Amino acid sequence: MNSREKGKRGERQWRDELRANGYRARRGQQFSGGADSPDVVCDDLPWVHFEVKAVERLNIYDAMAQAIGDCGGKVAIVAHRRNLGRWLVTMEATTFFDFLRGVLPPERTCGPAMAPAREEPKQQKPD
Repeated sequence: MNSREKGKRGERQWRDELRANGYRARRGQQFSGGADSPDVVCDDLPWVHFEVKAVERLNIYDAMAQAIGDCGGKVAIVAHRRNLGRWLVTMEATTFFDFLRGVLPPERTCGPAMAPAREEPKQQKPD
């Protein structure tokens, strides 16, 4: 099996893992990488950019750099596993600690900052 087919298989397996855990997910549009074409799209986690790697020998630093470069302001996560191994998830430590604190994205993002939430217009008090 060539590496491209193995990559597709890994993406389908990660999609299935997300679905098995109650999340709606599908493979992304595969162009040349970027925020508009993650490996797996999860509609229930729109603030996450998934980079999926199913390889025996992974340079996690290169994979994370790719995810961060392509995340477009979303949280970069690398989902990876070896053949027949368990899935592992890698993220930046600052993101991990934000999760532990309950600060969920989009407040914490990678790459270019996302547009801030719009404030509700203040109501004027009658004179």
